Amino acid sequence: MVKLVISGCYGRMGQRITHLACEDKVFQIAALLENPNHPSINEEFHGVKINSDANAIKGSDVLIEFTTPEATLENLRACVRNKVNMVIGTTGLLPEQIAEIEKASKKIAVVFSSNMSVGVNILFGLAKEAAAKAGPQYKVKIIEAHHIHKKDKPSGTAKTLAEFVQQGSGVPVTDIDSIREGEIIGDHEVILESPEDTIKIYHSAKTRDIFAKGALVAAKFLAKKEKGLFNMQDVLGLK
Repeated sequence: MVKLVISGCYGRMGQRITHLACEDKVFQIAALLENPNHPSINEEFHGVKINSDANAIKGSDVLIEFTTPEATLENLRACVRNKVNMVIGTTGLLPEQIAEIEKASKKIAVVFSSNMSVGVNILFGLAKEAAAKAGPQYKVKIIEAHHIHKKDKPSGTAKTLAEFVQQGSGVPVTDIDSIREGEIIGDHEVILESPEDTIKIYHSAKTRDIFAKGALVAAKFLAKKEKGLFNMQDVLGLK
């Protein structure tokens, strides 16, 4: 059994992860964390008391984090102190914050990914392969759309997608359009265009469960690891 901590348990992602984890016999919810100013503090969610003390993770196996960069780094430090592995789906991290995650992975095991869904990680591979085969005559554009509440722009997934395209083509992607509209969960499209034709590769998330389920798969993966930095390509065996 994997003793699981969920940070940001009352957020959009946190609620779905908590709900699905409670339905999976592999997991035992060891702690639920929220911002100290959140009105849910000291209430129970799925029978577990919500608190804001990062030290509540002591004795757990894995913490799943979909919050803010600041909260993520605070909980990362707590995970290192308590030898708890960590799944990080937080986006909008600065280079120095990412460097701290990389440093921590020398002491604990971390899955750090801008997108936990199986479908999007397949999209990464398809985009890389298409860019490699299409050649320099194709101009690449990425379009991403999310709900109006999403703060980072472009999305972490779009940035990762651009990295995979560059790995394939050897050319940086500079044309990324970001749309913030309504309650869109997450749409990503790669467009490769030449004077003669257009290739489009598209992924649309229908529910947040695809990300929540991926995060739980990552948590199971980490339960068997001691240290190291991994992404969802590692977790899903897509490398």
